[in-house]
Amino acid sequence: MRDEIPDGAPIVLFDGVCNLCNGFVQFIVPRDSAGTIHFASLQSDAGKRLLADHGLPTDELESIVLIEGDDCYVKSAAVARIATHLGGVYRLLGGLRFLPRPIRDRAYDFVAARRYRWFGKKDRCAMPTDDAFRDVQSRFLE
Repeated sequence: MRDEIPDGAPIVLFDGVCNLCNGFVQFIVPRDSAGTIHFASLQSDAGKRLLADHGLPTDELESIVLIEGDDCYVKSAAVARIATHLGGVYRLLGGLRFLPRPIRDRAYDFVAARRYRWFGKKDRCAMPTDDAFRDVQSRFLE
């Protein structure tokens, strides 16, 4: 895990106790073959600092967030932008950005409001610790 925040690298902020959010991160990691995407939980010091730096609330944020330099994407815009980073067939999901944002975000909010009930919740954020994930560990910010 890293203490410093990488300049310009895409950073995904996620709810570290949410099973759905953790599953999304586990989906991203093997598909980001270049290893350019970094991660931080919303609850971490790095996550809170990045949220504050981009004018987002540091508590009760119920969204995945993508930070790219000075740009910040939340909810469905973050998911669509992450898909473009993954490339290949996932890039097609980037086309979601052409749907009106209120419709996309309403669907996103519907799932987000029920994510703990449907997918469960952890007591604390589980970061990769196994030696097999050493290269992945370096992409997580503390």
